[in-house]
Amino acid sequence: MNAVLAQNMHVWMTFAVILVAIVLFAIDRIPIELSSIAVVAVLLLLFHLFPLNGADGAPLLDARALLAGFANPVLFAILALLVVGQGLFHTGAVEKSTEIIGRLLHVAPKYALGLTLVVAASISAFLNNTPVVIIFVPILSALATRRGLSAGNVLMPLSFITILGGMTTLIGSSANLIAAAAAEASGGPAIEFFDFAVPGLFLAGIGTFYVLFIMPLLLKSRSPRPGGARGVSGKQFIAQITVTQRDPWLGKQSVAGLFPDLKNMTVRMVKRGFATYLPPFENLVLQKDDIVIIAATRDVLLDTMTQHQAVIGVGGDNGGAQPLRERLVMTEAVVAPGSRLIRKNVEQARLKADTGCTILGIERRSRMVRSPMEAIYLEPGDVLLLLGTTQQVRALGDNRDLLLLARSRAELPLAHHAKRSFVIFAAMILSVILGVLPIAIAAISGAVAMILGGCLSVQQAARAFDRKIYLLVGTALALAAAMQQTGGAQLLAHWVVDAVAGHGPAVLLSALFLLTAILTNFLSNHATAALVAPIAVSAAAKIGADPAPFVFGLIFALNCSFATPIAYQTNLIVMGPGHYRFKDFMIAGVPLILLLWLAYSLFAPVYFGL
Repeated sequence: MNAVLAQNMHVWMTFAVILVAIVLFAIDRIPIELSSIAVVAVLLLLFHLFPLNGADGAPLLDARALLAGFANPVLFAILALLVVGQGLFHTGAVEKSTEIIGRLLHVAPKYALGLTLVVAASISAFLNNTPVVIIFVPILSALATRRGLSAGNVLMPLSFITILGGMTTLIGSSANLIAAAAAEASGGPAIEFFDFAVPGLFLAGIGTFYVLFIMPLLLKSRSPRPGGARGVSGKQFIAQITVTQRDPWLGKQSVAGLFPDLKNMTVRMVKRGFATYLPPFENLVLQKDDIVIIAATRDVLLDTMTQHQAVIGVGGDNGGAQPLRERLVMTEAVVAPGSRLIRKNVEQARLKADTGCTILGIERRSRMVRSPMEAIYLEPGDVLLLLGTTQQVRALGDNRDLLLLARSRAELPLAHHAKRSFVIFAAMILSVILGVLPIAIAAISGAVAMILGGCLSVQQAARAFDRKIYLLVGTALALAAAMQQTGGAQLLAHWVVDAVAGHGPAVLLSALFLLTAILTNFLSNHATAALVAPIAVSAAAKIGADPAPFVFGLIFALNCSFATPIAYQTNLIVMGPGHYRFKDFMIAGVPLILLLWLAYSLFAPVYFGL
C-alpha cells in the first residue's frame, strides 16, 4: 500500500513540474535558459529527497538518469546542423540553389515559397523528414530574404509541412515504423507501405492548406531580425557601380526611363566619360566603364557584390572584379562632429590610404545626393558604408574621425569556399540517407569539416551554437524520463481509455488520437508509440472493433508534433534560424493539432465504417 502511495506521489510530482515548466516556457517572462535550469534543479531535488526505486532497490531517477538528456546524440546533431548551416550561409553556397529553384518553378515570385514547401512535403513522404528540412532550411531562408521576409515566416511552415508529408506513407517518418511494429507485436494487423495513404493524404491536404494560408496570418508580425551574419538596414545609401566586362548589366537598356535589371536599386545618374545622364533615361544602354550612381540598402549592395562580383564604391579595388580570397567585413560608421573629414570630398578624405577601408556608400538623412561619390563633400552625421578586412574594421574603433555603429558588421561570403561547403553538406546528407552514418555522427563531422575547411571560423561556429536549444532539449528529456519512469504516461492513457471505452469505437478512436497527439509533444514520438500502440490495439479488441483505424490514428497522431519545439527534431532545427520562442509553436501548432484531430474524428468513422 505504501509503495502504491509513493508511486502516485511521484506521478503527481512529475505532473506538477511538467505543468509549471509549460507555463514558464509559454509565458516567456523568465529567460528560457533560466527556466530550463530551474526545472532541472527541481527534478533533481525532488527525486533525491523522495527517491523512486526499482524492484531491486536501485534508484530509477537519480542525477545520472535525469541529466542523461544533455548528452543525447540527437541534441548534439541539432547543434552541429546549425554550424553546418552557418557554413553554407557564410560561403554563399545557397544562392545558386535558390536561382536554380527559381528557374525551375517558372512562376511569379510570390508563389515560389509555397511551391517549394509543397515540394519539400512531397519528398518527405519517401525520405526521413530530418534531412529534407536540413536541405531546405538554407534555400527557403534565402528565398524569404529575397522577398524581404524573415526566415521566421517560412521555417516553421517548412518543419510542419514535412511532418505532414511524412504521415502519408509507412517510411515517411521513423515514428510510423515504430508504431506499426509495436502495434503488430501487440496483436494488431501488419501494415503495408500505402495502407493509410488515403486518410493520410486527406489529413496532409487539410494541414497543407492551414500551413500555406492560415499560418502566415499567425506569423505575419515577424520581421527580418538584425544582427547575425547579415545586418539588416533600411537606410538608402548613395553608391556607385563601375560597369565592367563581366557585369550582368553590361548592354542593359533603360525601359520607360528606368533600369529594371538593376533590381531593388534606384538609378540616380549615369556618368560616361565627361557626359552625365539623369533620369528619366531615354533609350540609354549601359557600356563598359560607365559609372552608375544608385540608391540602395546595404543588403542589396552586399548581395550585388557577392552574387555578381560587382565593383562598388570608391577609394580602391573592393575585390569585386576577382573572387574574394580574404574575409571582408562591411560596417557602418558616422562622421563625428569636429572630424577632420568634414568639408572634404570622398577623394580628399583618403580613407583607403589611411585605414585600408573602401567607401561603398554614403547615407545623408537631410537629402538624397545626386553626384559621383568622389565629388560628395562629407558633413557631420553622414553614415559611411565601409568595406575592409576584419583587422582594418577593428582598427576603425580607434579612429577619432569616425564613430562605428554597434551591430552593423556583416561579413561577405567567401565565394571561393562555396563549392567546398556544398560538398561537405552533400556528403553529410548522403551519408545519412544511405545509412552509412547516424545523423549525429554525420552532423558533427560536417560541422568540424566546415571549420577545418575554412568555411567558418571557430568564433562563427560558436555563434551558431544555440544554448537555448541545448538547455530546452535537455530539460525536456529529463521531464520525459520522469514521466515514463513514474508511470505517469501509462496511467494517463489508461484513464482515457477507461473513461470513453463505453461510448463506442468512434469516440474511443477520437480520444486515443487526442491523447497521443498531446503525449507526443512532450515525450519522444518513439516512446509514445511504444506506450500507446498496445493500449490502442487492446482497446479495439475489447470493444470488438477493427484495430486498423486505431493504429492508423495512432500513426497520424504521433506526427502531430506541432505544439512544442521539443516535440520533433525538425522543430528544433528551425527554432534557432527562425528565432522562434516556445510559445510561437503553441500559437501556430495547437490549432493545427485540433484541426487534424477533428478531421480524423469525422473522416475515420465514415471511411472505415465504424
